[in-house]
Amino acid sequence: MKKTILTLAVTAIVAGTMLTGCQSQADKIKDAQAKVQDAQNKVVEARLDLDQAMKDSIQQFIKESEDQIAANEKNIAEYKVKLAKDKVANRAQYEKRLAEMEQQNREMKKRLEEFREDGKENWVTFRNKFNHDMVQMGKSFHDFWTGNR
Repeated sequence: MKKTILTLAVTAIVAGTMLTGCQSQADKIKDAQAKVQDAQNKVVEARLDLDQAMKDSIQQFIKESEDQIAANEKNIAEYKVKLAKDKVANRAQYEKRLAEMEQQNREMKKRLEEFREDGKENWVTFRNKFNHDMVQMGKSFHDFWTGNR
C-alpha cells in the first residue's frame, strides 16, 4: 500500500511539474516580445544618455576654452603694458609677435563661437584641432620673452 501511494504521489508530482512547466507557444512569443521591447527601450535610453553626455562634454569644453581665451586676452593686455613701460630691445619685433598672437586668439574665439554640434566625428576632429592650436598658443605665451618661436 505504501508503495502504491508513493508511486501515485511521485507520478502526480511529475505530471504536475510537466503541466505547469510547459508554456504554450503563444506565451513564449509574448515573453520574447516583451524582452525585445525592454531591450529596445534600454537601447533608446542609453542613446539618450550618450547624447546628453556628449552635449555636456561639449559645453564643458566650450566653457573651458572661453576661459582660456579670456586668460590669453588678459596676458596680451599685460604684455602690451609691459612693452609700453619698459625699454625693450627689438620692440617692433615683440609688438609684431604680440599682434600675431592677438589675431590668433581672435580667430580661435571666432572658431569656438561658430562651432555647431553636428555629430560626434565632427566634434572629435574640432576638439583635437582646437586643443592643438590652444597648446601652440600657450607655447607662444611661454616663449614670448625668450625669443623662441
